[in-house]
Amino acid sequence: MTDASAATTQRAFLDLLHAQRVWDVELPAFDPAAAPPAPLPLFHAWFAEAVAAGQAEPHTMTLATVDAEGLPDVRTLMLHDADGRGWHFATHATSAKGRELAALPYAALGFYWPAQGRQVRVRGPVIVCSPAESSADLHARSTGALASALVGRQSEVLGSTGELDRASDAAWQRAQEEPGAEVASWTRYVVEPREVEFFQGDARRRHVRLRYRRAGADRADWTRELLWP
Repeated sequence: MTDASAATTQRAFLDLLHAQRVWDVELPAFDPAAAPPAPLPLFHAWFAEAVAAGQAEPHTMTLATVDAEGLPDVRTLMLHDADGRGWHFATHATSAKGRELAALPYAALGFYWPAQGRQVRVRGPVIVCSPAESSADLHARSTGALASALVGRQSEVLGSTGELDRASDAAWQRAQEEPGAEVASWTRYVVEPREVEFFQGDARRRHVRLRYRRAGADRADWTRELLWP
């Protein structure tokens, strides 16, 4: 690619990027003074409202960890639960994120629901669930999810797509024949919240940010504070 064509391509990209609009919908109001004393009920309410608003895949979230060199790493995955213990997800303990969490069990989560201009951020230590909980998590999911887990080798270098096809076909067959098959590396994790922030976007950029911070050892003891947008 010549310098001129590269510049043209870059200009076209910037024009397309700058043409995008944010929140071309009516955004809900959020009164932080009426928020509950703990973050979990508000998260449950916002999640239900995101579903009602037609938000695609509201249960997807970003998970940020730190690698062996202290550099940030991030990916998108599914929320499996949010309860009094924290925010739950699962993956292979042998995956990149599993190894990173074993070395430094602390993470951040991010939810973005553009249908309502909302974000939720969660930070805290990560707890490994018991083998029984991890097994129950695996078998509560679909046949396809079990097949994917049976393939394993997540984050390893793949030689070819044909190799993946063969492994996937074999895993699908086993998942159908053995719905109770175990995957030793499959692990459920819980992010125990130390901070939870709720962000309500505003078309005039007067965004409302409410942060909960754990005030002590008691799971019910939280302080609330507003942040400048």
